[in-house]
This record gives sequence, structure tokens and C-alpha cells, in this order.
Amino acid sequence: MTDKNAITFHATTIVGIRHKGQVAVAGDGQVTLGTTVMKGSARKVRRLYNNEIICGFAGATGDAFTLFDRLEAKIQEYHGNLLRAAVELSKDWRTDKYLRNLEALLIAANKDTLLVLSGNGDVIEPDDGIAAIGSGGAYALAAARALKAHTDLSAADVAKEALQIAAGICIYTNDNIILETL
Repeated sequence: MTDKNAITFHATTIVGIRHKGQVAVAGDGQVTLGTTVMKGSARKVRRLYNNEIICGFAGATGDAFTLFDRLEAKIQEYHGNLLRAAVELSKDWRTDKYLRNLEALLIAANKDTLLVLSGNGDVIEPDDGIAAIGSGGAYALAAARALKAHTDLSAADVAKEALQIAAGICIYTNDNIILETL
């Protein structure tokens, strides 16, 4: 049984953008334990399925790594069909006795789809092609929406700038950015 009062390592702030035919997912590098920065250079964004899918996480780090592995297995099982794999993972995540205690969010993207996955069974494809999760997610989302609407920046540049803006506001987000694009 999970002790809900235990202090866990948390990783924050991922932003995903579909813009101008490009997909970008970026994450900051900060991992905290309670209110203490434990690491500033964590890699929260990685490529899956022959580099065709980019995935990033926010939340409890151990839980997120478990979910990465589960998502990758589902993607393999469904031969690269990200949407189907995400729906099947969400079903498991919501109903499985072990998985439903995992506390993390995922952003997953391929050239056609950008999704947010949660332990509540949510698989959300944002209307505007922008998603952000984690402690600084709301700041990054607002910045990304403004940058996408009012600049000529690429998806990669929007994602990077949005995270830098979030890092200037959110104490749980830093500006050590890992960026992956398709």
C-alpha cells in the first residue's frame, strides 16, 4: 500500500507543441524532494518506438518510469499506433490495482497526434495543438499559446521559450531544457 504522506521525488513541467508541420516536446531538468531541488539535469523527455514517438512526464519520477515502460510496451503491441496504445494504457492505469496508485502525467506525440495521459483514464488531444503538464504547466501553456499565436517561431522554439518563461515563474521548474522534435 502506498503511503500518501511519504515524500517522493517529483519532476515537473513538460510542454508539447504541434505547429507548422513540426512536433516538439520539451521538459525542464528539475527534480524535487519536497521543497528541495535534488537534481537540475534530469531527462524527462525521451523517444520511443524507433524514434517515431516523443514522450515526456511530470510527477513522481519512479511512477513515470513505470508508465514510460508500460506505454512503450503498448506502442509495440499496437505496432506504433499511439492513440490506441494510449487508450489501452489509460484503461490499465485506471483499473489495475498497482497502476492506479501511480502519480504522474504523460505527454506523448507523434507526427499526427499530441496527447495528455492521466491516471484518471484521460486521453486528451488538445484542440490547439499545445499541451503542458506539471507544476509550471499552466505558465508554459499560457506562454506557448501566446507565442504560437503572435510570433513566427517554430514548434521547437515555442516549446523552448515557453519553458524558459515557466522557469522564471515556477520555483519547481528550471531552465535546463531537453527538447526533442519530429
